[in-house]
Amino acid sequence: MAFKSEEQAKAYWSENLALMFKLLTIWFVVSFGFGILLVDVLNEIRFFGFKLGFWFSQQGAIYTFVALIFVYAIKMNALDKKYGVDE
Repeated sequence: MAFKSEEQAKAYWSENLALMFKLLTIWFVVSFGFGILLVDVLNEIRFFGFKLGFWFSQQGAIYTFVALIFVYAIKMNALDKKYGVDE
């Protein structure tokens, strides 16, 4: 990666870290919040015949994590193009 200036490199990494923080926050809320903390409340709701809290702790967190991987890849490609460091 060759940035044109130190300010550009700092801006790139600042946006990168902000994106990672947002995505990790979503993953934490889904896996820990919905799967552990709110499981009793969510278990009152049915999703495809399963209790929603159970579904989040068994499947939802995994699906969310995989979706976040794709979102991260797409957003990082756009960020790389924005700063001219794409391949």
